[in-house]
Amino acid sequence: MTPGMWHGLARIGAELPDDVRVVVVRGRGPSFCAGIDLRMFTAEGVPGEERNPSPADPGFDASIASFQAGYTWLRNPSIVSIAAVQGHAIGAGFQLALSCDLRIITDDAKFCMKEPALGLVPDLTGTKPLVDIVGLPRAIELCLTARTVDAREAADLRLAELVVPVADLDGAVSDLVAALLSTDVAAARATKALLAQAAGNTLEQQAAAERAAQAKLLAAKVSGA
Repeated sequence: MTPGMWHGLARIGAELPDDVRVVVVRGRGPSFCAGIDLRMFTAEGVPGEERNPSPADPGFDASIASFQAGYTWLRNPSIVSIAAVQGHAIGAGFQLALSCDLRIITDDAKFCMKEPALGLVPDLTGTKPLVDIVGLPRAIELCLTARTVDAREAADLRLAELVVPVADLDGAVSDLVAALLSTDVAAARATKALLAQAAGNTLEQQAAAERAAQAKLLAAKVSGA
């Protein structure tokens, strides 16, 4: 992964047609993603790529935010994003998988939050979903040891919705996409937006959000009839 790749991902999100309902993120080859190209942190850098931003640069925050934009669109309520993870998902690649709503992984999958071992923090929007999924104590342990999590443990930690043999990945992804597309589009989008609020809401707030979402959905159906 390089800045060019992150900017490319952000462009895909920005240019996604409105009628797209499901996005599948998958690596080419035997691994999902090996993570950041470590040449970014050398004096030579990555040929053809912009230089790694310096924290002394007044544009440092904006640069990192532009990298993060390659990840944040995958949480858009108008789509359901699926990470189809085979083999390694390391560092920035692990964070990309975490940015997706759902993860189908193969039985050879391996996750690792490598950044702290490299003297960095995970800064590609992965820390919140990791804590939301596995809890704070486990997230601390995974990040600060930078250890590798295999497919079985990933399933136990709820980092994957489904674990399948490598040969079954295509079929499992296709089945999930078909099931997601069978749901009413407006209801699906409204429900995803509603669920995304739930963790930060009290019961009373979420109940009110449900009422408001239902009223908006039904009103739109009536006006469109």
